[in-house]
Amino acid sequence: MKKIVLMAAVVSAAMSFTACSNSGKADLKEGVDSLTYDLGVAQSQGLKQYMSMQLGVDSTYLDEFIKGMKEGAINEADPKKEAYMKGLEVGKQIQQMAKGLSNEIYDGDSTQTVNVNNLLAGFIDGLKGTATITAEEAMNQFKSMIEPIQAANLEKKYGDNKAAGIKYLAENKKKEGVKTVSVKTDDGGVAELQYKVLTEGTGALPSDTSKVKVLYEGKLIDGTVFDSTSNRDNEPFEVDLKTPRVIKGWAEVLKLMPAGSKWEVTIPQELAYGSNNMGQIKPFSTLIFTIEVLK
Repeated sequence: MKKIVLMAAVVSAAMSFTACSNSGKADLKEGVDSLTYDLGVAQSQGLKQYMSMQLGVDSTYLDEFIKGMKEGAINEADPKKEAYMKGLEVGKQIQQMAKGLSNEIYDGDSTQTVNVNNLLAGFIDGLKGTATITAEEAMNQFKSMIEPIQAANLEKKYGDNKAAGIKYLAENKKKEGVKTVSVKTDDGGVAELQYKVLTEGTGALPSDTSKVKVLYEGKLIDGTVFDSTSNRDNEPFEVDLKTPRVIKGWAEVLKLMPAGSKWEVTIPQELAYGSNNMGQIKPFSTLIFTIEVLK
């Protein structure tokens, strides 16, 4: 049925080609000419949206856009010109990269920007092989310079969050029944994990290769619950301690909990998500978990 409808449309277009407008300098001599023209008109509105929304072309320069479109559609491919056009596309991407870098370095201050010419020069020297350092060395240098800037911006924005966590840990440590254990952080430092035994487990103690099934609830120090197995019909959560895909504080504390244990665990930001922004969990957040080891 679809094939019959399509053929009818083709025949209809062939019979009526003389009625089509010639304002776009179309050469409508045969039915297929009209069919081709009609397709262009039909697709033009989509192209108009793509031109403005995706390509960012100002409609004021529509004639220039059409001029380029004609050259691209009619002229034979010119490798030299193609290379130039592709270079224009990449140049626009480098421009956007410079804007993103400016935003990251200057923490959203739109009055300050990096020099896009320096970024461009780096690309060019790298492409031509005239750079004085290797790409790997350049990336290492970039990281060593950008990381302190990122850290400073995060401290500026979320420093109060870190201070609140430190204060909470200091006060919580004094509470009755709260115990501590020192854990080595990923950067070689040491952070103090705090826990309070709510139920003393009598089962087996997990090993480094155990799979542990738990129920848990996680909350921020202001009491906001951000995750809980109770929200998933109390479906137990499994952690493979051989390759734990959980925060370091979790991986370490589970090794201390015999089956049947239920603890309240307070995890400093160094053993949680650190400077990472996890949505509800902002950078430098101290986290509190109630964890029950089932088996």
